[in-house]
Amino acid sequence: MNKAHKMDLLVALYIFLLCAAELMGGKTFPIISSGAIKLNASVAIFLIPFIFSINDVITEVYGPERARNVIRSGLLVISLIIGFGMLATSLPPSMRFQLTESAYDTIFQQSIRISLASLIAFALSDFLDVYLFSKIRKALGKQNLWLRNNVSNIVSQLIDTVVFMMLAFYALNNPLGQNVAFLSSLILPYWLLKCFMSVIETPFVYLGVSWLKRDSS
Repeated sequence: MNKAHKMDLLVALYIFLLCAAELMGGKTFPIISSGAIKLNASVAIFLIPFIFSINDVITEVYGPERARNVIRSGLLVISLIIGFGMLATSLPPSMRFQLTESAYDTIFQQSIRISLASLIAFALSDFLDVYLFSKIRKALGKQNLWLRNNVSNIVSQLIDTVVFMMLAFYALNNPLGQNVAFLSSLILPYWLLKCFMSVIETPFVYLGVSWLKRDSS
């Protein structure tokens, strides 16, 4: 498999991760529930760190501009999901679909909000990730891939987490204090989990860079 085919495969994986996070990321699950301590995370926690890792692999091998092009493609995909979600939920149901229409609209209208929140958070954090990764590489040279990978990921994922959680899960019908408590229970553990996953995924970044650089054709 040559480098072009590998890049196509990497972009396909990147788009899958984005779509899965957009469509399914609205569900949260408890991580710790002990007395007054209640920590929650979105199911997208299992996907988001891989998105940032792919950013870093592409930036390392092809440079920041190629990575930015992939990010722009991701932004287009999210925008198309939002647009089609609005169209699909606005159309009247057929007779056969009337019983499940409310459930369909509930799920995909929520996905629209998740997608809008993700679009903004994704744009800010992913471009920041590539920027920081490139700046650290320029300052320190080609060594210490682990350092630029983790520093860029940890900082950019903090921005991603705060912006996304605020836009996706802030409930206007709840008091401020209740929102702050709930969002704090999401943001802190979610970001810490991302940081942890970024660290343990570091060997895969090295493997990804080595795999993408190696042309076997």
